[in-house]
Amino acid sequence: MSRLPPEIIETLKRYIAEDVRSGDLTTELTIPADKTAIATIYARENAVLAGIEEIAAIAEFSGLTHEILAFEGNWVSPQDPVMRLKGNARTLLTIERVCLNIIQRMSGIATKTYKMVSSAREVNPSIRIACTRKTTPGFRFFEKRAVIVGGGDPHRYALDDMILIKNNHITIAGGVHAAVTAAREAVSFSKKISCEARTLQEVEEAIGAGADIILLDNFKPKDIGGVIEVLEHKGLRKKVILEVSGGVNEENVRDYARYRIDVISSGALTHSYNAADFNMRLSLN
Repeated sequence: MSRLPPEIIETLKRYIAEDVRSGDLTTELTIPADKTAIATIYARENAVLAGIEEIAAIAEFSGLTHEILAFEGNWVSPQDPVMRLKGNARTLLTIERVCLNIIQRMSGIATKTYKMVSSAREVNPSIRIACTRKTTPGFRFFEKRAVIVGGGDPHRYALDDMILIKNNHITIAGGVHAAVTAAREAVSFSKKISCEARTLQEVEEAIGAGADIILLDNFKPKDIGGVIEVLEHKGLRKKVILEVSGGVNEENVRDYARYRIDVISSGALTHSYNAADFNMRLSLN
């Protein structure tokens, strides 16, 4: 049985329905209804595999059997078989594109995440690499799960996960201190408060008001070292989690990670990845 939440299974069913609409016209006209077949999914490039759970779920609710040939989080190479599906040939042909769309996108994200995490941890072994809410509407769960498979952190899934005070909140609330104080006075102890900061003064103001996480927004790598030096000198560094965001990508992540920060969050993980190449080949039983 699938380990995915019931609402995600329903989402996968909607993806299939969106593609099929009133019927798979080509398949129904060319393939006998009682024909059975085997479909094998192969990698066509080096990639970190993700999306197997989703394809297994599609197979289950489509009346197909499946065999997992490679595990999520592992590297696969061209021509490696990763999964085999068996059952009605019409069904296999009908679900082919959705299955490949999912595994290609999720594996692309997992691969990019793995590379960023590996690069960053060469200079800062304890750092976390997180994604953001810069995700595709309707596909967020799968994108964030792919980040996890690649060794990253999912960050917030939605707006109710935590308090994250951003620049627009600060502007409307009347400043960093006012925004953080209002949140701290109203929220339960169980919710962390994160606050963006654009200057050292805003960093200190947010800490003084009770922020748990300071998000250094669009800081240059060299400026981060200066902020940390001041916080350590004033005995403030251990009071907060330091997160860096804004313009971090695979090329410059090491430049940021070498400083003693806790988290790097990057929207690039879910909006600037290349889908990995996989294909599905059908054969008769």
